[in-house]
Amino acid sequence: MSERTAVVASRSGLHARPAAIFADAAAQLDIDVTIALGGTPADEAMDASSILSLMTLGAANGDTVVLRADGAGAEDALEKLAVLLETDLDAQ
Repeated sequence: MSERTAVVASRSGLHARPAAIFADAAAQLDIDVTIALGGTPADEAMDASSILSLMTLGAANGDTVVLRADGAGAEDALEKLAVLLETDLDAQ
């Protein structure tokens, strides 16, 4: 299983617009990706393609999150998603 950490850069955290952009990007992947706040056990991670899960996660600006995926292309997929998280999507 591949794993990547990222720091949430959006001013509002993973709320509303940033969560929608991120969920859409995760949903377009051919692999399943999970997301959790740093320090959360892997078995409590949530579906990264679900806007509801992202909103429930409650990740705020500056929080560290952990992305996990398994399968072909997992590392590249996680890197792309991490770049999104580390971009202020509120400013776009």
